[in-house]
Amino acid sequence: MSKTLILASNNAKKLKELQALMAPLNLTLVTQGSLGIPEAEEPHITFVENALAKARHAAREGQGPAIADDSGLCVRALGGAPGVRSARYAVDAGRIAEGLDRETIDAANNAWLLDQMQAQTDRHAHFICVLVAVRHADDPEPLIAQGTWSGELLHKQQGEHGFGYDPLLWLPTYSQSAAQLAPEIKNGISHRAQACERMLNLIREQWAPGSDNLWPWQRT
Repeated sequence: MSKTLILASNNAKKLKELQALMAPLNLTLVTQGSLGIPEAEEPHITFVENALAKARHAAREGQGPAIADDSGLCVRALGGAPGVRSARYAVDAGRIAEGLDRETIDAANNAWLLDQMQAQTDRHAHFICVLVAVRHADDPEPLIAQGTWSGELLHKQQGEHGFGYDPLLWLPTYSQSAAQLAPEIKNGISHRAQACERMLNLIREQWAPGSDNLWPWQRT
């Protein structure tokens, strides 16, 4: 029997990636937007704090177990920026307005990052993903999993797959950008894949999804 988790995101591409990665446990992800849940505030300076805030918000508003992904790109030459502000990098810099579609924002973020990196010789960067899952909004034992994926920043975008900064992260082992990898390969090695694998193990160990009596919404 499929079990449902509220995904604290409305990003369709992120939903597709996470749904594929959660498939081994027969979990179905439902976006918070489809349930009429507004997006949570993300005021924190760490990925784990923001992911926890988003998961608790979705669980509270949706009255069910929830999972949140807070992820981004950290560039060594920029002191870890854009970091937790990765999705809003160009908006924060005043390069584009609020409320535009995701593809326009992604393009602006990539362009702004390339501008920031023009004089930099150190091109090392890594993606980070922190997943937090809660059984309910006040869960005292949230499940937390993290993954990182390192590479070098390109001088121009390459590839049509993926989303966000994928076209800019070069992976020397594969001689491709993250956006050039086939989705099935990316889903086996990415920061999100690593975090998901760890999260699945935590769910297996602590939430016992194979038992209807122990699934998290059935609270005692």
